[in-house]
Amino acid sequence: MKKGIFKKIQKSHITKFILKNNTFAKLKTKLMRIISGKYKGRVIHLPKFFHDRPTTDFAKEGLFSILSNWYYFEHIKALDLFAGSGCISYEFVSRGVGQITVVEKNPRYVDFIRSQVKQLFGGEQTVINVIRDDAFAFLQERQLDYDVIFADPPFDVQGLETLPDLAMANQSLPQDSIFILEHPKQFDFSSHPNFFRKSTYGHVNFSFFSKNPNQ
Repeated sequence: MKKGIFKKIQKSHITKFILKNNTFAKLKTKLMRIISGKYKGRVIHLPKFFHDRPTTDFAKEGLFSILSNWYYFEHIKALDLFAGSGCISYEFVSRGVGQITVVEKNPRYVDFIRSQVKQLFGGEQTVINVIRDDAFAFLQERQLDYDVIFADPPFDVQGLETLPDLAMANQSLPQDSIFILEHPKQFDFSSHPNFFRKSTYGHVNFSFFSKNPNQ
């Protein structure tokens, strides 16, 4: 048998095996990793029921590069809204943030985040407070005594464009806190009175807001 023919047959069998076992899909969509800090490289296996869109590694690297220029992580408090898999909170923990509140509405996602916090961080579990709640209601009704608030809503969620207003209208939000919204490209917040920056990483867009946008 010619080498080229053998390779084609071998490739065909491999392709069938991959499609049958969904190996590529599992590797591509069901794994997530912590990209930097104390727990860099730790892998999170996403459950099959998880269908949301985690923030990409490329975007996380860009976001935390910006934040590292503004803050000493060990001195801040962070809020992660629409937490999904919890990937942003895990990055905060890995970088030394001492107080993190995680808000997620889906009960299965909440259970998953709690299990991952216990598995990944052990003795540092106490730095993360996981709350099952609606993020819109949380912004309106809870104390927002945080330095950094990150929101990554489903891109098709109704009312996405109102989130900056809800955060800024909360009287408990400190003047120098920042609210970061991950959103699709069709949203443009540049004319918002509290907007001060936008960063784009591939298809991921982050808009930044503050009560004091000129700080």
